This record gives sequence, structure tokens and C-alpha cells, in this order.
Amino acid sequence: MADEAPVERLVGPTAAGVPGLACEVGELLGIIGSLREHCPWMGALTHASLVEYLLEEAFEVAETIESGVPGEKDSDAELRGELGDVLLQVVLHARLAEERGAFTFDDVARGLSAKMIRRNPHVFRPDGTLQDSFPATVDEIVRKWDAVKSSEMPERRSPFDGIPDALPALAKAQKFLDRAERSPTAPYPRKPGQGILRSWAHSRSLEALETAEAFETEEELGDLLLAVVGSAREQGFDAERALRGAIRRRFEPPS
Repeated sequence: MADEAPVERLVGPTAAGVPGLACEVGELLGIIGSLREHCPWMGALTHASLVEYLLEEAFEVAETIESGVPGEKDSDAELRGELGDVLLQVVLHARLAEERGAFTFDDVARGLSAKMIRRNPHVFRPDGTLQDSFPATVDEIVRKWDAVKSSEMPERRSPFDGIPDALPALAKAQKFLDRAERSPTAPYPRKPGQGILRSWAHSRSLEALETAEAFETEEELGDLLLAVVGSAREQGFDAERALRGAIRRRFEPPS
């Protein structure tokens, strides 16, 4: 039996800064281009129709990380696959933009590289070479990052500009609290609602949550939830992740 001819592979450019490392992204871009041209379903996709898939895939990555065990072969394989699904969304959006003559995947990657260099002056010089030393603390890093972002976006007047409205409410609350604490001049409370949380804890019990009298108004409930998010943040917890974990523990059947 004659040897089969080798399968031709589409090989992308060598990864910048990593000599000899073949970039599989070029092959992926070629595959997506062919699908856009020859697959009616892929060809009908738009930026708007892809939004639901982008959100779904991002949440699936979060679920894989939170429910898996890092280092275990099955968990790592699942995470690799989910990250590939997120990358697919990025590639598809870039391809749609390229077809419109707006920008390409290379432009996205190039812009991201420039942003990482620009926003991390504690690591990089403006030309992209490494600094001679790296003395910055985490607080200094955050301050420099915020300063660079502010200089890039002078039209933003509020420290809360740019927080997506579509964020889940708990995550959105935590993001607002993060911005409030990092704003040196804005008169926002760093621990909003903490007094509400303390008074509620003194006058109520967890059993009260099971009764119709737990909250008199939706506004009272909102204040309490904000205070809980603030308390969680003070202890280094992520309220959105904590609630997802509680739902899994209490409602999802054991595997």
C-alpha cells in the first residue's frame, strides 16, 4: 500500500518574540475564512447574532474554572476546549470586521500588545523593551494603570464610566465599589451600606429570609445586597462567584 500524501497544513507566522514557535492562529484564521465563504450558517452570522454565544462561552469558562480541579487532566482538557470556544468568538468578530474593511485579527492582536505595553510602564519601556528593575507594588501598579487609562480617555468624567450595564448585578456592584475606592477625589463612600448590614444583622436572623416580612421594600433589599457585596469585597471574596457556588451546592445534583 502506497504511503498517503501528507496533509497540507496552513501555518501562521512565527509568534513575535518567540523564535521558532509556529503560530496555529494562522491555520485557524484560514479555517474560519473558508467556513464564512462556504457554510451558509457561518456566512449568515453578524456581530449582533454572535453576542449571545460570546456571553455563553465566557460563562462556560467561568463554570469550568470554578467547578473543576486545576492540574487534573480532565479539568485542564475541558478548560482548554472552553478557551478555544471563546477564541472562536474573537476570531469570528475579527473576520466579520475584516470583511467590512474595518480591521483584521492582526489589528486586534497588535492593538492589544500596544495597550499592554502602554498600560504597564512598571514592566515595559515605551518601545516595548523590559525595564531594568521592577520595584512596583500592586497598589502602584493599579495607580499607574488608572492614570494611563485616564490619559487615554479624557472624555470620561466619572470613575464609573465604562462599566457595562449588562454586567450581572452583584458583579456590577463590586465593580462600582472597586472604582469608588480607587477614585481619590470623588466623594463616594468606601463602605456603602455597612451600617445597614450591621443593623439588619442585629435585628434579623437568617431564618427571617424565609418569611414574607424579611424586607419591607425592594429598596431595603437593594441596600442590603449592596452592603453584602461591600462586606464580601472587604474580605477579598467575589460575591457573584460565591452566589454561583451556592447555587451549585444547593441545587445541582452531585456528579
